Amino acid sequence: GDLGMITDKDVVLALSNSGETSEILTILPLIKRLGIPFIAMTGRPESTLATCATAHIDVSVANEACPLGLAPTSSTTAALVMGDALAVALLETRGFTAEDFARSHPGGLLGRRLLLRVSDIMHTGDAIPTIDEEALISQALIEMSNKGLGMTAVVDDQYHILGVFTDGDLRRVLSQEINIHTEKLSAFMTRECKTGRADMLAAEALELMQRYKINALLIENEHQQLCGAINMHDLLRAGVV
Repeated sequence: GDLGMITDKDVVLALSNSGETSEILTILPLIKRLGIPFIAMTGRPESTLATCATAHIDVSVANEACPLGLAPTSSTTAALVMGDALAVALLETRGFTAEDFARSHPGGLLGRRLLLRVSDIMHTGDAIPTIDEEALISQALIEMSNKGLGMTAVVDDQYHILGVFTDGDLRRVLSQEINIHTEKLSAFMTRECKTGRADMLAAEALELMQRYKINALLIENEHQQLCGAINMHDLLRAGVV
């Protein structure tokens, strides 16, 4: 009954080391009657299966790894390797990309790395820590504590990014004799900060953060305005790391 699954658009690939496996030879005439391509992978080019096939692939081995020379060990490995080679050749011929693979495996690690965008996981709106550069260090610390991203963006009134103030900047401030309740943030923030885009892959954001050894990333839109923020914990939760 399983022959009913085969249509005129299919190709049958049969594996038999001897090329004389009775179960395959029994259905061979039925497959040929369907008029579809029949590819045989055997270890004997002169076998019945090899000679009747539309195309034959020789996967013969000199000796089996089995010390008795009986159990199919080396021959099964040869067939497996040839199967992989066929799959890769077909992949290249069809122009199948990593993105195509990811769409078929969206739940896997590759799928997450190739499909998940920063916009899918970034914090937006009121969840983004922001502060004015004229604010006091103590005010920046409160904003960082409230939003919990380990930093705060420093923006102007049009939400253009002027810089960032991070946990690392705070530690440098506290290592000096500075009053955080009177000193302004502008003198201690990092002005040349790295930013990302909402449409970039989350994996790209991770690579950027790892390259520059930063734990959080500000996201800007096409007008260089702040529109989101992510940190390493967001990437961990999303399974990108």
